[in-house]
Amino acid sequence: MINKSKIQYILYDLDGTLTDSARGIVNSFKYCLGELGIEGWDDKALLKFVGPPLRESFGVYLGMDESEIDNAIKIYRTYYADKGIFENSVYDGVPEALERLRKAGYVQAVATSKPEVYAKKILEKFGLSEYFSDICGIPLGDESMTKAQVIAQSMERLGVTNKSTVVMVGDRDYDIKGAHLNGIPCIGVTYGYGSRAELESAGAEEIVESPAEILR
Repeated sequence: MINKSKIQYILYDLDGTLTDSARGIVNSFKYCLGELGIEGWDDKALLKFVGPPLRESFGVYLGMDESEIDNAIKIYRTYYADKGIFENSVYDGVPEALERLRKAGYVQAVATSKPEVYAKKILEKFGLSEYFSDICGIPLGDESMTKAQVIAQSMERLGVTNKSTVVMVGDRDYDIKGAHLNGIPCIGVTYGYGSRAELESAGAEEIVESPAEILR
């Protein structure tokens, strides 16, 4: 359970939690696989690539070695940086929830496995950056950074000294496991790309079905 009376900081995942980025990510993977001559992946199958770090997706789902992954990421980003980044939309209710939580005095930040430069562009594009004290992602070109490391870096940048004051919000098991490795709880959201079963299996302390439910 989450000790709600102690929470002061709320960290959010980006893809699948604040924005619905599936179309841009799927299109970027389709472009990449097409350039590499890899067949057999339709849009539905590619949805599993939405959320995990790129290096893990190419390695686990496509069985690529390190050099192949490096090349695939470069190809992926030629589409994503130009088009895929804004093939994206904000989930209904997110701005309202962020505004209410800000007015309630919570410090809010983003902790994403997406390159930080892209995360900032997306949040600025959709008018969400004003709600966050920090936007933390991975350095562009450093896909070795784990979600747990991103969360740790986010807390360090916020000046967190007491982990019992922090909660993570995310839609995939990577968010929950990354939070737990840092000794903080996680609220799982079912409106993103992870199922309730995935969130429960990963050990989410709370599970909500809409941004409005995060308020409670």
